[in-house]
Amino acid sequence: MRDSASSSIEYRSVVERRRMPSGLVALALGGFGIGLTEFLIAGLLPQVASSFAVSEAAAGWLISGYALSVAVGAIALTAATARLPRKAVLVGLVALFVVGNLLSAVAPSYPVMLLGRIVAALCHGSFFGIGSLVARSLVAPEKKSRAVAVMFAGLTLANVLGVPFGALVGERWGWRAAFWAVTAIGVLALAGIAALVPDGAGETRSPTMTVTGQSDPAPADGLRAQFRAFRSWQVWLTLTATALSYGGMFGAFSYIAYTFTEVGGFSSTDVAWLLMVYGVGLVVGNLVGGRAADHDRDRALVLALLGLAVTLAVFGLLAANATASVVLVFLMGLFGFASVPGMITRVTDFAHGAALAASANVSASNIGNALGAWLGGLAITAGLGYTAPLYVGAGIVLISVIVMAVAARRAKSPAQHAEHCM
Repeated sequence: MRDSASSSIEYRSVVERRRMPSGLVALALGGFGIGLTEFLIAGLLPQVASSFAVSEAAAGWLISGYALSVAVGAIALTAATARLPRKAVLVGLVALFVVGNLLSAVAPSYPVMLLGRIVAALCHGSFFGIGSLVARSLVAPEKKSRAVAVMFAGLTLANVLGVPFGALVGERWGWRAAFWAVTAIGVLALAGIAALVPDGAGETRSPTMTVTGQSDPAPADGLRAQFRAFRSWQVWLTLTATALSYGGMFGAFSYIAYTFTEVGGFSSTDVAWLLMVYGVGLVVGNLVGGRAADHDRDRALVLALLGLAVTLAVFGLLAANATASVVLVFLMGLFGFASVPGMITRVTDFAHGAALAASANVSASNIGNALGAWLGGLAITAGLGYTAPLYVGAGIVLISVIVMAVAARRAKSPAQHAEHCM
């Protein structure tokens, strides 16, 4: 009887872990709110600049200051909260997000507005880093990349809706209304995470074995263990591949409006819906990439990166063709985000569940963004034309393909396998 009861409990546990739990919806809502905060400001800059009587360049710091804060906060807050329960940390991070957006909504001056942006951005990297570990703990290990993709679906959806949402709300009710709306989303996400994410999520202390013999690594505990994870070459190779893949994609994306209007012959009013096509590609790529990574992660990553490199190169060749541009900008988004869920689960697997490594992955992507945009700008300044960033991006991503192929090959060696299983 005892064996039968035990088997029944184990069976129910397996069934529950195979479902996509409601806690993932709460995490996705948090990601959606954070993504909106990042993207909506682009459509509100003229209003904000006029409201505070500052220049366009000064208003631009509301974007660049946010990005710098993301890069710093991802490492600093994750390290500072290494010993705290992960659910509690997520609740605290979303609370910080709410405070930052509330400051922006009521800001009486430009410095307070900038402070609100910086405060809101501090939670960004840590939320997605720690949240990805919590997300994967809510499902069976063989579905971990899909769980991460569900959480990131909020971010990709925000990419599609962020700028038009900000512009629409700002036009009808003023720019402050947009930040009040995001603050409300943050409150809902905070309540959802507190209610729907189980206590102890992501806190398992021993590896979880699946029926196929795969293991989900136990989280690294304490700050010293967090930093110890960076002894792994696989962690560094994955972070490098992440930075290069983002650098290639966003190096091209940063100047895509010029490519559309100056090369493709589109009008400036077409850019908004073309960017939405790109955003839809992000959403599709994220979900497809998560599923593919659960089947054969390294192969899926190499193919996604190779697909992105080819897409960018072909885009450069066919940018003057309007129809091809629409198809290729969709594929750019699809391949560009198809690698994200797999990269995150890969870096945390080889880091043995260290949240700092997951957050470092977010920092690496932001470093890549800055590098790619800088190199793309240099190419345009050198007089190589508005398709040059696409070719530069293709070259950067091709290096990422090589790095990922080397990482995949090394992972198959007995020494690396032993390291992964430690």
